[in-house]
Amino acid sequence: MNATFRLLPLAVGAMLACLPAARAAQDNVNTLSNFRQTGNTQPAETIPQTGKTADALRDNLKQIKLPPGFKIELYAVVPEARHMAIEPSTGVVFVGTRKNRVWQVTDRTKQRVASDVVQFASSVSFKVPNGVCFSPDGVLYVAEQNRVLGFPAAQFFGEGGPDVAAAVVVPQGKLIPTQFESFNHGARACRVGPDKKLYIALGQPWNVPPKDKLAELDRNGLAGIIRMDQDGKNREVYAHGVRNSVGLDFNPKDKTLWFTDNQVDGMGDDTPPGELDHATKAGENFGFPWYGGGKVRTADYKDQNPPAGVVFPQVEYAAHAADLGMSFYTGKMFPQKYQGGIFVAEHGSWNRTKPIGARVMYTQIKEDGTAGETEIFAEGWLTESGEYMGRPVDVQVLQDGSLLVSDDYAGAIYRISYSGAK
Repeated sequence: MNATFRLLPLAVGAMLACLPAARAAQDNVNTLSNFRQTGNTQPAETIPQTGKTADALRDNLKQIKLPPGFKIELYAVVPEARHMAIEPSTGVVFVGTRKNRVWQVTDRTKQRVASDVVQFASSVSFKVPNGVCFSPDGVLYVAEQNRVLGFPAAQFFGEGGPDVAAAVVVPQGKLIPTQFESFNHGARACRVGPDKKLYIALGQPWNVPPKDKLAELDRNGLAGIIRMDQDGKNREVYAHGVRNSVGLDFNPKDKTLWFTDNQVDGMGDDTPPGELDHATKAGENFGFPWYGGGKVRTADYKDQNPPAGVVFPQVEYAAHAADLGMSFYTGKMFPQKYQGGIFVAEHGSWNRTKPIGARVMYTQIKEDGTAGETEIFAEGWLTESGEYMGRPVDVQVLQDGSLLVSDDYAGAIYRISYSGAK
């Protein structure tokens, strides 16, 4: 078991003794951290997987265009489905949201469709638990707007009801300074890196931040990506100059970090571009807010000198397509062309005269570790009349090599598989 959780009862026990009983609801995480029951007997919320909603979602998928040999099917009905984390040994999928739920999605028969979808850890009061990720040894991390929790053996404890084993990795109000909490750019994304550290992307709350706030934002890792030990210690800013990344992953070959970044709004329909960035070492700066996306300067900082050595994106995406979750393809099901490349979910524009996005993109990675060609892989959630049938958020690879795509607009997870060119 992770050392964080072996030491947990001793560390938390003394703290619990000092907490007033009147704050029981707020202190559920501390109670769970001490492996004690909360007394919560309310059944966890469950989501039906059959009926009109599921049928309508399946019908909508007939409009999705894929390369030859691929097919897309409904994997699960999951309200407000955002980022996903797949437990390494069982394939149980945990799904974050921008509301107050984390969902546990279980395929019990391995027919590659959800048997049940249940609210995870209903004794815990989550706030924007968008970011979910697993460590190799089976700890589920949930990065909320301003807190990080860890759940060992989540797939098993979650079966038992509202109470689960839990640990506070970063206490409430300590992930970012509370004055920077905002409904804007508050959805976190996380990954456990090859160095076994926890990486978290922290979007800053402005379109372009005021100059007098920039130093404090940077010092705390907002407009950046931070990393820390899995127990929350030794926190540092890993990447600077990142406006609002909501997707990151590590290349299995060279262990380097790649991430998406969303560009500045209000600069026109076709500028600036979205980004797929590549970090090769700690401390690099990716140009925001001096650059609004790609090499396009922002009006607010056009007279300011950018930092030396700004790292520009490997891929420039269509402006305002809202590139969010991303994953390296590590499976074997898809053709050789896709082996080792990157899939990215485009959520779709909200502020463009003609909407764009709502699709899944694919970027090849060349032998030298840089980006190759980028192309549309799956599209059709945005109709010709400009109406959204769905808005992809995240992409993750199942153990069988198929690709899961989450959709917070339609409230679903889809599965894309390959059976051979026709």
